[in-house]
Amino acid sequence: MFPTGKSRLLFVGSCGHVSTKLRQNRLQYSLDREHLWHCKRKRFHSFHYVASVSASPKRNTRFRPCIDIHEGKVKQIVGSSLNDQQAGKKNLITNFESELEPDAYARRYARDELYGGHVIMLGNGNVQAAKAAIQAFPQGLQVGGGITPQNAEFWLMQGASHVIITSYVFRDGHFYFERLEQVAKLVHPKRLVLDLSARKIDGHYFVCTNLWQILTKFQLNDQNLNLLSDYCDEFLVHAVDMEGKKQGIDRDLVSLLSDYSPKICTYAGGIRNMEDVELIEKLGKGRVDFTVGSALDLFGGSMSYDELVKWQHLRMHRVD
Repeated sequence: MFPTGKSRLLFVGSCGHVSTKLRQNRLQYSLDREHLWHCKRKRFHSFHYVASVSASPKRNTRFRPCIDIHEGKVKQIVGSSLNDQQAGKKNLITNFESELEPDAYARRYARDELYGGHVIMLGNGNVQAAKAAIQAFPQGLQVGGGITPQNAEFWLMQGASHVIITSYVFRDGHFYFERLEQVAKLVHPKRLVLDLSARKIDGHYFVCTNLWQILTKFQLNDQNLNLLSDYCDEFLVHAVDMEGKKQGIDRDLVSLLSDYSPKICTYAGGIRNMEDVELIEKLGKGRVDFTVGSALDLFGGSMSYDELVKWQHLRMHRVD
């Protein structure tokens, strides 16, 4: 028996495409969404965007820094080793644990004018650390990890440029369209990022949730990416099986995002050197940004953060 009413699911077919049954609902919602949002959340318009990361005809690929927080500490963890119960007590593979507080990283990113990075809370007990990082770089960082309609406003008021949502709308292997609508009534699409971290199964990519432990039936394809694009500003996509392993990027996933996503995407997973960065720039065609984790010398790796910042700044001021 399928759920009905407020618990209704937006089911996907065997090929991972969203059902057309709720398209009429989507159209009606899109007609009045802006009016509803302006009426209920006018004060959010007072926030000032320091730097835009939106698409343009000559847009260049950008480096998006990260601050992953686990048990209040900045860590780099192999994503596939995270435990679903308590963010990974058992079988957890930690590549790096920093002696610096999260806000120290945020201040460095602010100094280097690296806007659009993300703070990710991996499990419980990370609110204060994430809050300190956000406040150290107001409007410069996005925040994710357990974001819901109940706490999204809190994080925006702390100074996050965007909130990142995944498990609230992707649950129990399904995509809940009505939950996405609920979020969009409270958070303007320009302040919302959807995490579509994915795993490749039989040649297709499917969204993973709950610390990447649960595989949904929601496929990353042109139809589904277009559906979601009306409700958010960007997509964040980790290549789940590559994350934290420093074994190279998922070329097929980067190409898919470049070809089909109507929104700017930030790719994460497997980056090990500047050659991988150049490859993302080539395959992504300026529409796919990237973040670097375990390979970066800030997190115990050999890849130079300063070199990457220089690479970024050269592109920011480049005239094609």
